[in-house]
Amino acid sequence: MTEGAGLGAALIALIIGYLFGTIPTGLLLGRAFGLGDIRKIGSGNIGATNALRTGNKLMAFLTLLGDALKGTLPVLIAWRFGVLPAAAAGLGAFLGHLFPVWLGFKGGKGVATYLGVLLGFAPWGFVVFAVSWLLVAFVTRYSSLAALTATVIVPLFFLLMGQREAALLAALLTILVFLRHKTNISRLLNGAEGKIGAKG
Repeated sequence: MTEGAGLGAALIALIIGYLFGTIPTGLLLGRAFGLGDIRKIGSGNIGATNALRTGNKLMAFLTLLGDALKGTLPVLIAWRFGVLPAAAAGLGAFLGHLFPVWLGFKGGKGVATYLGVLLGFAPWGFVVFAVSWLLVAFVTRYSSLAALTATVIVPLFFLLMGQREAALLAALLTILVFLRHKTNISRLLNGAEGKIGAKG
């Protein structure tokens, strides 16, 4: 594949990935389960953490699964065209979840989709993320802190393993995660962040 063809494939993969990412899983499932618009409860977010605040654990799990898969599937599809299209598809899916055009560019915070992209692009990163998240969440009971910590550890892990493409992709996603978690970071610093299991 020529450089021009590779860049063209990457651009197409970015667009397709974005469209995958814009699927508002939590919003669709909330309505399907008769729970209405989940943006009107809790944090107003469409992700799995806020979906759990509905009290419906099955819906929250399906939201988590759906948000992850919309990161995994476009990456797996794009892999046949090379590493650059696969990375572009993952980045596109992540951007689509964070900034879906159908919802006025107001989407989720990206943790589940981050995991999904890792699963498709570099599965060991998925394992490192999951273990890091679980350890921090168990100790602190802060979901946001666990996610932020895991997103920092993952690109460092890839650097140590010499996986430069995966490290760069993970670093880009990490920066976006931190930007989307600005209010959470502020609440963590002020001691006002809600803990796992707390309502509201």
